Amino acid sequence: MKSKKTGIGLMLLLMVSGISGCGRLRVFTSGYNNAVGKYYDIRGIRMYTETYGKGRPLLMIHGNGGDMSAFANNIPYFSKKYKVILADSRAHGRSADASDSLSFEMMADDYAALLTAMHISRADVLGWSDGGIIALEMAMRYPEKVTRLASSGANLWADSLGLRPDVWLDGVKEYNAWQKRMPLTDAKEKNDYKVFMLDYEQPDIALEALQKIKCPALIIGGDNDLIPVEHTRQIAAHIPRGRLWIVPNSGHATLIDHSRQFNREVDAFFRRPLFRYRHR
Repeated sequence: MKSKKTGIGLMLLLMVSGISGCGRLRVFTSGYNNAVGKYYDIRGIRMYTETYGKGRPLLMIHGNGGDMSAFANNIPYFSKKYKVILADSRAHGRSADASDSLSFEMMADDYAALLTAMHISRADVLGWSDGGIIALEMAMRYPEKVTRLASSGANLWADSLGLRPDVWLDGVKEYNAWQKRMPLTDAKEKNDYKVFMLDYEQPDIALEALQKIKCPALIIGGDNDLIPVEHTRQIAAHIPRGRLWIVPNSGHATLIDHSRQFNREVDAFFRRPLFRYRHR
């Protein structure tokens, strides 16, 4: 989501309890697989990737403060049918970034460049949280590279309309706590602050800008997500070929807490013939 999901909080890959409709969030990790891991020189950083399976390319983009392990419950399913491409976003996991700021446009450019470096002309894209925002930005900025997209837990605005008011207020409190620690000298703290500020100040996407998305898009949210259901509805409604899926009894981590249903529904969406998606 925008990991906004608390410009703060999503920070650590939703480890907050109670945010999911099912109680404490289960955060699954699978670790890195050095046997298949590979770095690509992308726009001034070395971007860490892992690839699994064969077939149509499927790029998965994780959320704020996390890494590719966010998809541990999804990779086994999708890698049987797709060529699953995973990467750590810049300033996350193994993709170190020495710059002093981040933006969603910058990160969308990174993933587009990654596909080019891998000699992949276009791919289906699945993004969660901040990864969902990056997926939307990719489809707006590089429509020729995105065949279909599924975006779960994304928001367009870093305020109390794009986030639940309580989540937004938590972000304000965390921002104030960071200011009391300035100036930062530790490299890890500087990176953590940069990642936090990404969600605190961004995104800022106009609903009308979503008209640029020409591919079929499945917009997903939980009925108890960090993103208000009405905001998720707005996103889907403003994409010409957008479809909405609000998952009952789900918080922000639908792909984790409802992984079996999530995998089936997203797979069915990706496998539907393109000609069956109609513009509104």
